[in-house]
Amino acid sequence: MASPRHADALLVTGPVTRNMAEPLRRTYEAVPAPKAVVAVGDCARNCGVFAGAYGVAGAVREVIPVDVEIAGCPPRPEAIVEALRKLTGR
Repeated sequence: MASPRHADALLVTGPVTRNMAEPLRRTYEAVPAPKAVVAVGDCARNCGVFAGAYGVAGAVREVIPVDVEIAGCPPRPEAIVEALRKLTGR
């Protein structure tokens, strides 16, 4: 979407860096309710190989509420589709 105000969900695909923590919070706040957050991949879920790195603030769930986490590095396409179906109930 051109603006988070028109989005239904946020898909985050990596760890949250120190520089991006506040912009991510602001983006989350700009998405209208009801909203969903999907952490895609191990880097978004638990920082993956970037865990403990200087510039990493943490996993997505440490910065904003997460509705669905998808495991994998990279996650299988089937896992992404399955998680989105669970999220939407379809």
